[in-house]
Amino acid sequence: MQLSRASAWRGGIVALALLMMLPLLVVLGYVFIPAGEIWSHLVDTVLQEYVSNSLLLMLGVAIGTLVLGVGTAWLTSMCRFPGRGLFEWALLLPMAIPAYIIAYTYTGLFEFAGPVQSALREWTGWSYGDYWFPPIRSLEGAALMLSLVLYPYVYLLTRAAFLNQSICVLDVSRTLGSTPWQTFYRVALPLARPAIVAGLSLALMETLADYGTVQYFGVSTFTTGIFRTWYGLDSAPAAAQLSATLLLFVFALIFLENRSRKQAKYHHTSQRHQAIRRIPLSGWRAGAAFAFCFGALFFGFLLPAGQLLVWAVTVAEGSLDRDFLELILNSLQLAGLAALLALLLALFLGYGKRMQGGRLLSLAVRIAGLGYAIPGTVIAVGVIIPFAWFDNTLDSWMRAQFGLSTGLLLSGTLAALLFAYLVRFLAVSLQTVEAGLGRIRPSMDESARSLGMRPLRIMGRVHIPILKGSLLTALLLVFVDVLKELPATLILRPFNFNTLAVRAFELASDERLADAAPAALAIVVAGIVPVILLSMSITHTRAVKK
Repeated sequence: MQLSRASAWRGGIVALALLMMLPLLVVLGYVFIPAGEIWSHLVDTVLQEYVSNSLLLMLGVAIGTLVLGVGTAWLTSMCRFPGRGLFEWALLLPMAIPAYIIAYTYTGLFEFAGPVQSALREWTGWSYGDYWFPPIRSLEGAALMLSLVLYPYVYLLTRAAFLNQSICVLDVSRTLGSTPWQTFYRVALPLARPAIVAGLSLALMETLADYGTVQYFGVSTFTTGIFRTWYGLDSAPAAAQLSATLLLFVFALIFLENRSRKQAKYHHTSQRHQAIRRIPLSGWRAGAAFAFCFGALFFGFLLPAGQLLVWAVTVAEGSLDRDFLELILNSLQLAGLAALLALLLALFLGYGKRMQGGRLLSLAVRIAGLGYAIPGTVIAVGVIIPFAWFDNTLDSWMRAQFGLSTGLLLSGTLAALLFAYLVRFLAVSLQTVEAGLGRIRPSMDESARSLGMRPLRIMGRVHIPILKGSLLTALLLVFVDVLKELPATLILRPFNFNTLAVRAFELASDERLADAAPAALAIVVAGIVPVILLSMSITHTRAVKK
């Protein structure tokens, strides 16, 4: 009986992993299906532009996130200057703002009719054509917007790496005559390289997945091309082949990230750590460190959030109506249900791997978590194709056999949207649950089994009470990710069903930036709580000598 339960558990994990892989397999399968003249047309006209723009965008974001992320991580970890204690957690706040929302706010601020250029013309007396102003809606502008909200990925992992480096190595470098800058460049930076590469890979994956920013700025990338091919040319095979081409970039980033993890042993040069003795900064150096950190925080969070708040207050009387409350309810219900389902699946996968073990289950669990690296646009294409095929096949059969039409049972429903969310964000919940389970000693399981408890009872009576914090974190992270997700929601949402993210995108696309502010601000406020919790989790990881 116990053997059959174990076999059923293993079979369930493998089946779930294959189900989560369905969108990816569908997209990759279209590589071998001819897309006809449409694909040839794309190759001859726009594919080169998609590739070049995507590469240039990644290059710009890589430079921006490295400068901001590594610089702020070193200053807050290894230096002492006014405001450092505030910056070490506040620098993560830009993660709460989706890139497409910061793009809307900066456009409203810096476009020709915005307050900045209007004030400039008023002060100088200039008119249109008398001066040059950097265009915000450009490839460079998109790279800047993405850098401002994605640098925390590099900051978070790099700061954790700096905090866990052996102070002995840094002291040896100083005793050999190295300046603080030389110690940073020659010792600390190479030791933190695996963490930097991992954080940069995550930022670049988010760059490839972005749709709202590049679409609003008119930059042609793979994500905008997939939308145009799907809706404009009405070609599922060509959209799937564009998605498969985009996956080549994603797989390259995954390969780099895996390489960095294999070298993670270089983070820890000693098993014994002394308290960090931060480098005291004074005078202009302290001012420069404060200005650098404050600049990243100001332009990445304070300025756009403040502008959203101003706009929201100005339109609050007319926008906070029944329709807006319905948007909030739709978003909360959808995000809450997706987060709960993701948590239950993560518990099933994580606990099954812990109880059963083996390479097969480890591989299956890892496969189930691959979706986070796949852009939402690609997942949506990989979901809608098989779901639409199933609906059409079933409807044709029912019409032929019984003269009845079943309509759309999966495609165009919340079921398809929830499935896409689970594929995309299951990894977030799974990693959190596995990290929590990893902190529970196997001896506790053995003690419970010696008392006659079965696996499910052990999970309910022993593990879940211990994992309350991890489970809440997993729920919260997936909840906020679903609230912010735009491209998958745009493609898969049911007819006449809107969320906060979709509403903000639609109003901004119609140049109604102030009207989009309440929905955008609601998303930002929801994202602040998990960001603060995430920051607190690394703030106290290492004793520090004041």
